[in-house]
Amino acid sequence: MKKFKYVLLILLAILVLPFTVFADGEEEVTEAAEENKEVIIYFFRGEGCSHCAETEEWFKSIEEEYGSKYEIKDYETWYNEDNANLMTKVAKVRGEEETATGVPYIIIGDKSWIGFTEEYKDQIIEKINEMYDKPVSERYDVMTFVNNANDEDKEKSSSSDVLALIIIILVAGGTGAGIYFARKQNA
Repeated sequence: MKKFKYVLLILLAILVLPFTVFADGEEEVTEAAEENKEVIIYFFRGEGCSHCAETEEWFKSIEEEYGSKYEIKDYETWYNEDNANLMTKVAKVRGEEETATGVPYIIIGDKSWIGFTEEYKDQIIEKINEMYDKPVSERYDVMTFVNNANDEDKEKSSSSDVLALIIIILVAGGTGAGIYFARKQNA
């Protein structure tokens, strides 16, 4: 009977372990993040794309006047499959998977531009200024939603893994206990 108590105690410890290992803490917003006021511009482009090159040149031309207000996160999608997949995820989160099939694809806050034309220039500058004037904590960032979608997929997978582990442990424990009691009765 002593062995059975130890087996139960070990099984209980094993059952509690996955819940403590997979527990996640809440992320805290640091003061440093609030101090960085630069607006993030997500720029999906293709190497060799003439419209993308024109867009890059235009961003360089406004850098002196507006460069302190923004930071460009550049993603080359024609030769980088990971970046192409990210662009697809971003477009899906934004509900633009049907229209955002080409580059350049520019996202600032809750606004996006597909392609690049003269009329976009004033719109982009206006959006940079609008976002820059907002507190960082109130800005829309599409990558937050892309990351949340990825985290939800990971949580579902992690929950399934934990459930499978618990079932395996219970089956193994039940089998071991059955063998133990069967031997005890035969002895």
